[in-house]
Amino acid sequence: MTRIRFQQSLEDLKENLLVMAGLAEQAIQRAIEAYRTRDLSICDLVSRREIAINRMERDIDQAALDLLAMEQPMAIDLRFILSVIKINADLERVGDAAKSISDRVRHMERLGAVELPVDIPRMATMSADMVRRSLQAFIEGDAELARTVLTMDDAVDQMNRSSYKTLTKVMEESSHLAPQALNALMISRSLERVADHATNIAEDVIFWIQGDDVRHHKSVAKGAADGAAASPAPPDATPTDPAPASTAPAQS
Repeated sequence: MTRIRFQQSLEDLKENLLVMAGLAEQAIQRAIEAYRTRDLSICDLVSRREIAINRMERDIDQAALDLLAMEQPMAIDLRFILSVIKINADLERVGDAAKSISDRVRHMERLGAVELPVDIPRMATMSADMVRRSLQAFIEGDAELARTVLTMDDAVDQMNRSSYKTLTKVMEESSHLAPQALNALMISRSLERVADHATNIAEDVIFWIQGDDVRHHKSVAKGAADGAAASPAPPDATPTDPAPASTAPAQS
């Protein structure tokens, strides 16, 4: 395969991944809309879209593996192909999360509408925005945009923790609302996972463009901080004992 053909194959791989990305992003947006409107016809669209996403995942993986086997690429081309394989897997899981949300919406609709003290749409908007930004970073090859996605993950995690606390309290205090609260809790969890997948995609973009492995960046930073806090003070910083007072009698 000539260099020109190889570059064209890379472009084709990128284009196919972008089609996959569009399917996954649309699936999560539709799932969110189904939650807002309780429209089961939208849930059907999400279920059908998952089949297409699964099929594309297999095709993209095979194309990427073929390029690795035939071309044995180096440097940034190798990082690009490896990133495509990983992003492809995360996009498929975004599709799975969308299907999970739509399934929960079906359950909630059968149980009847109730008001729950959680703002699922707000959490959904932020998670979807993270997916959108991470994909834009991939399209533009923009590592700095990808880094902005990493900073958004904490907010979604906090929303999920707050939803868990609120909804478990509802289940404890209002048993008749427990099934609806449980479904909402699982939707919150799925949205938190969507945000995690968006973060993974952003990390892969950074790896592709800059060669930096920023996976587990939060736990690494926390470990370094904890290690520094636990380290003993250096010897020259240890305070010395004051010299003992002289016991010799004063000279006359």
